[in-house]
Formats: sequence, C-alpha cells, structure tokens
Amino acid sequence: MPDYLRYASIMLTAGVGIPVLAALNAQLGARIGSPAVAAVVLFCVALGGAVTVMLITTGPSPIARLSSQPWYLFLAGLLVAFYVLSITFIAPHFGVGNAVFFVLLGQMISAALIDQFGLFGALVRPFTLTRGMGIGAMCFGLWLIQKA
Repeated sequence: MPDYLRYASIMLTAGVGIPVLAALNAQLGARIGSPAVAAVVLFCVALGGAVTVMLITTGPSPIARLSSQPWYLFLAGLLVAFYVLSITFIAPHFGVGNAVFFVLLGQMISAALIDQFGLFGALVRPFTLTRGMGIGAMCFGLWLIQKA
C-alpha cells in the first residue's frame, strides 16, 4: 500500500474516533456527575496507551532529549486537555454533531493558517480560492444542519 493511502487510512480512523471519544467521554461525565473527572480518566487511559506504544517502538531513551526542546512545544498538551474538557462539558448540551462540527471547522481554519505560513515547521501550502471555498462549504453545511 502506498504511504499516502496508509497515512490517509490512519487519519480517517483517527477522525472517526473523535466523535466517538466525544460521545463516550460526555456520557461518562454525565453518569458520574463530573466531566472533569471523566477527562482525567480519559487522560490516564491515554497515558497508559501512549506509554505502551513508546515501550514497544522507541523505548524511554528519547525522554532524555525533552529538556532541550523549546517550551512552546509542550503547549500541545494543554491544547489536548482543552479539547477533551470542552467537548466533555459541551457535547451533552450542544450535541456531539454540533460540537464536533465546530471542532472540525476550527481545525480547517487553523490548518489553513499553519500551512499558509509554514508555522511550527509545517510544509508550506498556500491558501487558495479552492481551500477557502472548502471552508466556506463547511460553514454552509453547518447552517443547513442547524435549519434541519
């Protein structure tokens, strides 16, 4: 299988997981009465999974290089925490579909900016009319969904 198909398949599967994660964690938070505790449980399970993959693939030796990395690279962890906490709090009130749609819209806008300027070492992909129309189509899709 060509790399691009393998990568696309993995990312499609990750994308399928986002609304499932939102629904499961929102339900856990509602059942136990604390979206924050549900998020902590999610992170504990995720940590166990990540440690397992680390041990299977590279082992712990790359940890020694962490202290020499720029501080801002660690902000990714806060962004993940914000996502999980916000989706766990909001999805039960706003709907999983609506919550995930706005997450996807935010991802497309952010990705377009990151690609346009090559931020954080990303490949530069200029913002084109076609990309702008795609983001516009997503906004129009939300409007249609809200009218239904």
